[in-house]
Amino acid sequence: MLFAFICTDKPNSVDLRMKVRPDHLKHLEELGPKLKLAGPFTNDEGSPIGSLVVVDAESRAAAEKIAAADPYTKEGLFASVEVRAWKWTFGNPETK
Repeated sequence: MLFAFICTDKPNSVDLRMKVRPDHLKHLEELGPKLKLAGPFTNDEGSPIGSLVVVDAESRAAAEKIAAADPYTKEGLFASVEVRAWKWTFGNPETK
């Protein structure tokens, strides 16, 4: 089952995001095929202000465990992390 993590950065946290980014990217890479897509939300100027991560997990609890293990979460970058079940309807390469 797919789950989307909708993450909002704390205000004025770009420096923290950049500092922790290498560890965050390593975490995502280690998810292997569980990771379906990921990338930052940006403001109108292109500066990152949050993240969208979609993973394939056995349950909501498993997805929440993945979200909690993200270095961005551990280092306190996010003001909020919402975990939602998600159905990939359009553009899913696995359904072509």
